This record gives sequence, C-alpha cells and structure tokens, in this order.
Amino acid sequence: MSTQPETPNHNIVWRLLGKLLSYIFHPIFIPSYFFIYLILHFPYAFAGITAWQLKMRLFGVVWLTAFFPAFAVFLLWRLKFSESIFLRTQKERIVPYIITMFFYWWMYYLSRNFPDQPEVLKFFFMGVFLATIAGLIINNYAKISMHAMGVGGFATAVILTSFFYEVANGIPISIALIIAGLVCTARFMVSNHTVKEIYTGLVVGIISQLIAYYVAM
Repeated sequence: MSTQPETPNHNIVWRLLGKLLSYIFHPIFIPSYFFIYLILHFPYAFAGITAWQLKMRLFGVVWLTAFFPAFAVFLLWRLKFSESIFLRTQKERIVPYIITMFFYWWMYYLSRNFPDQPEVLKFFFMGVFLATIAGLIINNYAKISMHAMGVGGFATAVILTSFFYEVANGIPISIALIIAGLVCTARFMVSNHTVKEIYTGLVVGIISQLIAYYVAM
C-alpha cells in the first residue's frame, strides 16, 4: 500500500494550526488560564469573596500577567529596542524577561497576602517566577522556548493542584498534558527553536513548579 506525500496545502494547514496553537497558548496567557481553571474546578477555594470580587481578581490576573507584559513588548518594538514583537533573538528577550519577572513576583507576593483565594496560587506564581529567572539565565546561552516553559509549568501545576486538594482530576490533567504536547509540537513546526531548546523549556517549566510546590506549600 503506497502512501502519498503531503502536499504544500497540507503543510500550510499544519503551519496555520501550529501558529494558532502558539497564539492561544502563549506564555502570557498561562496564569489567566490557570486562574480560570481554579474558578471552574475549585470554586469553594474562593468562598470568602463575592462574585464581583472574583471577577475583579480575574481581571487583575489578566491585567498584570498578560496585558502589561504584552504592552511592554509593544513599546519596546515601537521605540526600536526590538526588531519585532515576536522577540526572535535572545537579545530582544532580555528586557521582556525582566519585566515579566517583576509582575510574577508581585503576583506571588499578593497570593501570599490574600487569604481568601486558593493557596495553590502561592506555589503557582512562585513557580512561574522561578521559571522566568531560569529562562533569563539560560537565554544567555540558548533561546529557550518560552511556550514550552509555559505549558510544562501549567500541566505540572494542574497535577500538583490535584495532589494538594486530594481530588482525582483525570480529565483536566489529561487535557493539560495534551495541550503541552500539542504546543511543543507546534513550536517544532513553526518556530526556529531547536529540539534541545524546546525540551529545555519544558523541563524548566516542570522543575520550577515542583520546586515552588516544595518550598511554598
């Protein structure tokens, strides 16, 4: 039985899907997705606040971890400090790493001082903060995949959250692992990362969450 080679149209479709996945699961959206995951699966962890306050908390997460970092990258591009908003070189990634590091540290600080929200946010935000530090250091030697760091940390956080609350969240864990696999595959297809850079990002995201869980919980 003969197999037909992929046509150029098939390659275009796969690349478009890869880019779409890369945009949807961009690292700056991961904290917001995790917060939404907690709202949907562990609503009792927010028992001390009203529905309006919960919406404001979610807005705050999106505002501080997605909008401000994205706006900072936009400003760097418009001020000619970077050639594009896609941060294709290691040099272009230095300042965005530092900016996001500050916001992740601030979110970790807030998570420690708000007793009326899930305790797991403490280890999660510490984890993304540690991953950003590691990413900045490794960036001096290789262009580590930020997408892989994000989805690796997200999948690990979902698993650790299930351990913390002692619940069997098989479906969310499976979905998180599938997302991690799909996003890493997408980066293989549409980015100029090497295999080593993507796997390194995945490992950094996982280890950062594990360390944060051990330290913060």
